[in-house]
Amino acid sequence: MPALRILAWFSWLRPMGRCGHTPLSILLSLAVLTGAAWFLTIYQAVSMSMPMGIAVSGGMTAEGMAGMAMGGIAATGWSFWNGGIFVAVWTVMMTAMMLPASASMIFMFASAQAGRAREVAVPTWIFVTGYILVWAGAGIVVYVLVQIGSELATSLAPTQRTKWAPVALGATVVGAGLYQFTPVKRVCLRHCRSPLAFITQHWRDGRIGALAMGLKHGTYCFGCCWALFAVLVATGVMSLAWMLLLTLVVFVEKMLPQGRRSGAVVGVMLISLGIWVASGAGAMPWLAQPL
Repeated sequence: MPALRILAWFSWLRPMGRCGHTPLSILLSLAVLTGAAWFLTIYQAVSMSMPMGIAVSGGMTAEGMAGMAMGGIAATGWSFWNGGIFVAVWTVMMTAMMLPASASMIFMFASAQAGRAREVAVPTWIFVTGYILVWAGAGIVVYVLVQIGSELATSLAPTQRTKWAPVALGATVVGAGLYQFTPVKRVCLRHCRSPLAFITQHWRDGRIGALAMGLKHGTYCFGCCWALFAVLVATGVMSLAWMLLLTLVVFVEKMLPQGRRSGAVVGVMLISLGIWVASGAGAMPWLAQPL
C-alpha cells in the first residue's frame, strides 16, 4: 500500500540497531554516488563524437557501425583495452540508472544488518558492490554484441543496411515489449519489489554473505530489466532521452504501488512502437545522434 511505503521511507531515517547507527549517511552516500554517475554519464553522452549502438538514425551506416565511438573510444575491432573502457563506461551508466530503483533494497539490507551486527556501512557497500558487479558483467556481454553487430553491418551493402536496420531495431523493441509479460519477468520483478521478503529469504551473515546477497539481488534485477536495456543498446548506448525514460520506467516498476500494471502498459507501448518501426511506418524516436 502507498501509506506503508511512505512509512517505510521515514522509518529508514530513524536510528537503527543497538549501536544507534543511522542510514542517513548511507542515504547521502548513495545520493552522491548516483549524482556523480549521472554527471559522468551525461558528460560522456554530450562529448561523444559518434553514437554507439546497433542502429543509428537513417539506418546502419558503415561509419555508424564500423566507427562507433563513445567519447572518442573506438569500438572497431576486438580489443581488451577498448572492451575494458566500454565496460567501465557502461557500469557507470548502470549505476546512475539503477541505484535509484534499488534504494529500498539497499536500505532494507542496512536496517537488517544493523539489527544483527555492529558493522553496518561496510557490509552495505559490499552489498551494493555485488549488485553493481552483475551489471558490469552485463557490460561485457553488451560489448561482445556490439562488436558482432558492427561486423555484421559492415558485411552488408549500404542498401541492405538501410533495409534491415528498421527491421532489426523494431524486432528488438517488440521483443522487449513481449518480455514484459513473461513469467521470468514477473518472478524477478516480485523479488525486486519486495525488499523485506528478499532479505528474509536470502540473508547471509558476514561480508562474504553481503557480497553474495548483492550478486543475487543484481541477478534478479538483471532478469527484470535486461530486455529494456536491449532497447537502449539498439537505439544507441548513450541516448540520453532513452536513458532517462528507461530510468523512470524501472523506478516506477520497482518502487511505486502500480508498478506491475505500469509494466504491462510499457509492454504494450513497446510492442506497438516496435511494429511501427519494423514496418517502416516511422522512425525510432530519440536515436543517439553524433554531435
